[in-house]
Amino acid sequence: MKYLNTLVAATLLTVSLGSFGAVPAAKVNITDIDNAVYAAMAQFNVPGIAIAVVENDQVVLSKGYGVRDLASGKKVDKNTLFGIASNSKAFTAAALAMLIDEGKLSWDDKVTKHLPEFRLYDEYATAHMTIRDLLSHRSGLGLGAGDLMIWPDTDKPVQDIIKGLQYIPPSSSFRSEYAYNNLMFVVAGEVVARLSGMSWREFIEQRIFKTLKMDGSRAGFSRIAKHNTNWAIGNIPDNGQLTPFFVNYLEDFRGAGAIASNVDDMSKWLLAQLASGKSPAGEQLYDSKHQIHMWHPHIMRLTEPASFNAYRQQFRGYGLGWAIEDYFGYKKVGHGGGILGMVSQVAMIPEKKLGVVVLSNQQAYPALTAIIHEVFEDALGQTDKDWVTLLATEYKNEKAQLYANAGITLPKEIRKAFPAQYYTGTLKSDWYGDVIIEELVGELRIDFTHTKMLKGKLEHVSGNRFVVRWDERLLEADAYIDFVFDKTQQVKSATMEFVNPDISDFSFDFHDLSLTAK
Repeated sequence: MKYLNTLVAATLLTVSLGSFGAVPAAKVNITDIDNAVYAAMAQFNVPGIAIAVVENDQVVLSKGYGVRDLASGKKVDKNTLFGIASNSKAFTAAALAMLIDEGKLSWDDKVTKHLPEFRLYDEYATAHMTIRDLLSHRSGLGLGAGDLMIWPDTDKPVQDIIKGLQYIPPSSSFRSEYAYNNLMFVVAGEVVARLSGMSWREFIEQRIFKTLKMDGSRAGFSRIAKHNTNWAIGNIPDNGQLTPFFVNYLEDFRGAGAIASNVDDMSKWLLAQLASGKSPAGEQLYDSKHQIHMWHPHIMRLTEPASFNAYRQQFRGYGLGWAIEDYFGYKKVGHGGGILGMVSQVAMIPEKKLGVVVLSNQQAYPALTAIIHEVFEDALGQTDKDWVTLLATEYKNEKAQLYANAGITLPKEIRKAFPAQYYTGTLKSDWYGDVIIEELVGELRIDFTHTKMLKGKLEHVSGNRFVVRWDERLLEADAYIDFVFDKTQQVKSATMEFVNPDISDFSFDFHDLSLTAK
C-alpha cells in the first residue's frame, strides 16, 4: 500500500506541476553502484566484476572491479573479456533479423525450408517449427534437453547435433509450454550460416561486432587474439574456498552461448538495443520493427511469489532471445548467462532508456541481480533497500539447506550387485553416442566418449543401482545409473538421473538419455 500511495502521490504531483514543466527524472547514482558492487563482491565472495550502465543514449559507467585471475592478481577493467554465455542468444536473434531485412527469410518460415535435414521426435513439430519457435523456447523439448551434446565441451560437430535432435522425446506438446532449450539456438545459428554463406561466428563478428565497433569481442574463446591476455578465469566455491576453473566460454554452444565480450563493448550493444537497432554511430543494424518482435512475449511463464514480493512481478514471458517481465510497473527486458565459474546478466528498462550489463568470474548469480536492483532503485526513484544483503542472506541460507540435504539416498535394505564384469560394455544413446563402462584397477569406470570432462567411477548403492562420481568434483553433477538385465543376465539398458537435482546444472541432462547395450 505504501508503494501504491507513492505512485499516486507522484502522479498527482506531476499533474499539479504540469504547467510549470516536467518533474526531473531520477538518475543513476554512480556512488551507490560502486558501493553495491564492492558489497556484492564481499558478501558473495566474487573475485572480479565488470559493469556498464547506459542511460538516455549515453554510457554513464563502464568499469571493472577486483581481479580477473586469482593466481596472477591481475585486475578487471572495462576491456576484460568474460564468457557472456546465454546472453549470446540475443545476438543470434539479431543476426536473423538482419537476414530478414535482406529478404532471405521471415520469422515464420519453417525451419525445414532452410535446413531440410532438421528433424524432431514429434513429426508435427518438425513440420511446423518456425524460426520464431526456435528463438522462444516453445519447441516441446524439455529444460536443457540434449545439452550433453554440447556440455561440457564435447567433440560433436553441428551436423551430428542436429541429427541427434530427432531422438530426444518431448516433455510437452509443441508450443504449449515454456522450457529453456539451448539446442534450438544452435539450430538457429546454423540457419544464419546457411543463409549468409559464412559461419555463425563470422557473421556475428563481421556483421554485428564490426558495425557496433565491439572491437574486443569474439564469437568464441579460440578466436580471441593471442596477444590479448585480458580475459577472466572463472571460479567455483568449494568447501568455503574459491577454486579457479577454466572452460572455453561455451564455445560448443555456438549461437546459444559462445560469445566472449567486455562491458565496454556490451555498452554499445545496449545502446543499439535501446535505439531499436541503431548503432551509436547512427548505422541501422536491423529494421526497428524487429525490436517489437524480439521484445514481445511469444510464450508465457508462471510468475513467482518471491518476485512479486520483491518488485511486483505481474507477468513474465520469453520473446526472441530475450526474457520479458514487468518490474514495478515497467517493462523489463533482459537475460542471464551461466558457465561453470562465471555468470553474466543484462537488464533494460526501455521506457527509461536504461540498461545494465554485469559480468563476473564467480557463479553466484544473485550477486549480479542485487547490483542491477541497486542500479534500478535510484534510476526509478524506488525506496532505498539493501538488495545486496537481502539477496546474499537468502542465497547463503538456500545453499546451506541444499547442501545439508545433498547426498545419495540409501534404501532400507541394501542388495548385493553382480560381479563387476557383468556391468562392463558399451551403452549407446541415439542422440549422444557411446558411453563405455569398464573395469580398471579393481573399480568400475564410466566414459562419456564425446566429453573429456565426463569420466568417473561407479560406486555401488544397492542391487543394480550405482552412483557416478565424476573425476572432476567441481562439476557437482553426481548421478545415479540403474542397469537393466535381460533373461541371460546381460545388460540390456541403463537409465540415469541426478543425485542432487537442485544443485547440478540442468545442462547435465542425464535423465534424457536412453542407454541401450551396443
